[in-house]
Amino acid sequence: MEPLPHLDDLLSRVHLVSLLMRVRFRGVSVREALLLEGPHGWGEFSPFLEYADDEAARWLSSAIAAGWQQGPTPVRDEVPVNATVPAVVPSQVADVLARFDGCRTAKVKVAEAGQTLADDVARVAEVRALMGPDARIRVDANGAWSVDDAVQALAALAPYDLEYAEQPCATLEELGAARVALARAGIDVLVAADESIRKAEDPLAVAAAGSADVVVVKVAPLGGVAAALEVASACGLPVVVSSALDTSVGIASGVALAAALPSLPFACGLGTVGLFERDVASLALRPAGGVLSVAAARAVEPDRLAECAASPDRRDWWLARLARCYEVLRGV
Repeated sequence: MEPLPHLDDLLSRVHLVSLLMRVRFRGVSVREALLLEGPHGWGEFSPFLEYADDEAARWLSSAIAAGWQQGPTPVRDEVPVNATVPAVVPSQVADVLARFDGCRTAKVKVAEAGQTLADDVARVAEVRALMGPDARIRVDANGAWSVDDAVQALAALAPYDLEYAEQPCATLEELGAARVALARAGIDVLVAADESIRKAEDPLAVAAAGSADVVVVKVAPLGGVAAALEVASACGLPVVVSSALDTSVGIASGVALAAALPSLPFACGLGTVGLFERDVASLALRPAGGVLSVAAARAVEPDRLAECAASPDRRDWWLARLARCYEVLRGV
């Protein structure tokens, strides 16, 4: 493990931004991100507000790695990405898809609190109608379904030709049971694990348990590009690289991971900067022709940092959080 920079050095390099979302996503309307300007580039520390310090500390490790360490050597020049469709009504789908230039894969959020299966079916049907029969569509339930609910929901959604269902259930045992139940019911939908990778004490337990067909790997929750690359290499399953609702700084780390993987069979969930009203880079990392260029990492713009700066009280809150997470890393 690389030595940690001194805490005072980190605190002297921070910028906290507050970014409005175009539509509510994962329950978030305003995304806060603490950016660190290191000697090798920028890192992003933006664990979701509800995460405890031991989990959030991995995000700090990722930010430090991005800013203070060299990244892996890429093996490709471009990374294909998917459009991300929040839990919007069908009439909003076209506007969302328009922000993802050339993307032929869409991830559609389902199982949103306060919505019904009929809402999910209507949203997925609209995506299929707009993107056509050759597009790939995947759904993401964020672990909200029981096994029985997953089977019922995916039976209703499978006619729209799903690529896979991401984290349909919460636990490893439920994911495995859902895979078996779907097969017995003749529902041909792959199961992908997300939270079971990034929130697990042992990210490789999913593969060992046979609970998923695909794994979704996110850089920040796993502690950085190198750590995520180790998980991706060791799991023995097809990998999708995705973002954790990152700014262009965090997206650049995701692109670095995707570019270094020996195989990349699925489009990656790295186009989510388009869900923000503004970004910290003047030329944000947004897809063009359905891909992100590995060489297109954008510089953070000082004017954008100033314009998107969060309030002083929020800055104090995040600095205190960073300091606590730093102590967690020191104790590792």
